[in-house]
Amino acid sequence: MSRECELTGTKPMVGNRVSHSQIKTKRIFRPNLVRVTLHSEALNQNFPMRITASTLRTVDKLGGLDGFLAKAKDDTLPAKALKIKRDIAKKAVA
Repeated sequence: MSRECELTGTKPMVGNRVSHSQIKTKRIFRPNLVRVTLHSEALNQNFPMRITASTLRTVDKLGGLDGFLAKAKDDTLPAKALKIKRDIAKKAVA
């Protein structure tokens, strides 16, 4: 299971740990992933996901999963989120 946000695609980053004496060693900045189940009002369906805590706050701010995906750009979304966004768009047209 990869350490990647399923809505934004946030992955671990690499940087330096710097001691008081300025000795630099490699370290990993891992995203704060939480397991949540998000509900889509348009599809009337639940989606279990692993997303970052900051993404969860953004989803709440934008009014749920449907609102978040409506504002998100297609080229920034991972495949799973893009499929959900397209399903919501199909449901809205029908």
